[in-house]
Amino acid sequence: MKLDLFKRLVIVGALAAFGAGAQAADKVVMNLGWSTPADSSYSVLGKKFAELAQKYSNGAVEVKLRCCAQIATEDDAFKAMQLGTVDGYFISQNNVAPHWPLMDVFQLPYIFQSEAHVTAVTTGPVGKEIQARLFKDTGVHLLTFGAPSYRDLFDSRVAIRSMADMKGLKLRVPKNKVMIDTFKAFGAEPVPLAWSETPTALQTGTIDGADNGTTVIKDMKFYEFAKHLAVLDHFAGVAPLFASDRFMKKLKPDQAAAVQRAALEAGQYQTQVTAKETADVRQWLVDQGGMKMTTPDRAEFIAAAQKVQQAFAAEHGPAFADLLGKIRTAAK
Repeated sequence: MKLDLFKRLVIVGALAAFGAGAQAADKVVMNLGWSTPADSSYSVLGKKFAELAQKYSNGAVEVKLRCCAQIATEDDAFKAMQLGTVDGYFISQNNVAPHWPLMDVFQLPYIFQSEAHVTAVTTGPVGKEIQARLFKDTGVHLLTFGAPSYRDLFDSRVAIRSMADMKGLKLRVPKNKVMIDTFKAFGAEPVPLAWSETPTALQTGTIDGADNGTTVIKDMKFYEFAKHLAVLDHFAGVAPLFASDRFMKKLKPDQAAAVQRAALEAGQYQTQVTAKETADVRQWLVDQGGMKMTTPDRAEFIAAAQKVQQAFAAEHGPAFADLLGKIRTAAK
């Protein structure tokens, strides 16, 4: 009797241990990386995604945040996800394009005409088509596009109220053909210049101004040398959240659904936070930085930008032109 009882206890213990092991195996860890500091805009999306993924999966999916290029650089991350050596990563659109050229469509001026247009594209049929095409071509999952970020124009010469005011303005641009052609189309004189040379060029008057992310204008104290701020939203950037197919295949169907839902809602959350932050910084530049802000009518800028779009569509081929047309239609 004692022996039988002992055997039963051993069996029960073994089953309990097996059950605990099976339960532990059900938990999946995702290492999610980005290249910038821990408190950058990526962290807003990353933290919310981690929170929601755990919530919607009932604790089965744990997202560990890895900032500062701990697991890969942004240049290398996409290839690493194709190989399955990185679980997930935030990658800006310009660093996706070398791996998937259609992503270049997001580089074009006024590809997005409003926040409502961004939402219509990224959460609607066009966004789903981009996700499907990218996965088919590369084997990498695009979980969410995240929040768009815009570049504001600043200069020391004139308040920009119409495109006519752009004439002759010497504006620093990166050595990027889209940006150079865009400012030419706006009537300005683009000056391709390395970022490291920009502050000195602005101080000495070699250039009249430039365009940058709103927070950069504040952080670099450009308001000390350029008192005019024009909100055009002419370039919008995205830095999507990607995941490797190897990671996604670790998930059960309900866990995969939880991850997808968490990514979508985290992207919406980041969009709200980013919009408020941008508005707050713009107001600071006026109230504390002494800048005068204008919001020109964008119709003529958009018309000029569409010519730039058409030129690049002709260079990039039918698939690019088709995607461009669908993004434009989503604005209507």
